[in-house]
Amino acid sequence: MTRKQRRLTLIGSAGAVLAVALALILFALNDQIVFFQSPTDITEKAVPTGQRIRLGGLVEEGSVVRSDNAEVSFRVTDMANVVSVTYKGILPDLFREGQGVVTEGIIRPDGVFVADSVLAKHDENYIPKEVAEALKDQGHWQGEESAAN
Repeated sequence: MTRKQRRLTLIGSAGAVLAVALALILFALNDQIVFFQSPTDITEKAVPTGQRIRLGGLVEEGSVVRSDNAEVSFRVTDMANVVSVTYKGILPDLFREGQGVVTEGIIRPDGVFVADSVLAKHDENYIPKEVAEALKDQGHWQGEESAAN
């Protein structure tokens, strides 16, 4: 074998090993490479308690309850399923009922999602793409086509 052939064999072997490693990493992270889980995803996948996730959907109308100690409870829906959420802190200015929201936290054993951060939509037309698609599939979509982009 010449030097050139050995070098090409070594480069090809290293490339193959890197490709296999990348494939294994992507396969292992398949369920984790998402921006958020919808209430239906959480219900269907039976997310284990204590696992850190992002929950996204619409704040259900009439579900926001504020207490004196800056604790807020509300429900997040994708019009098919609902998840109760509690959050202690100051909510973003754009947070309101019927609007898109993404929360980050854990699920307690009783099924309540305990959020440690709440992200509200950034303008009047934004709804997360997955939520807009779920609303369209269920016939509840009231926005424009460009609103999901």
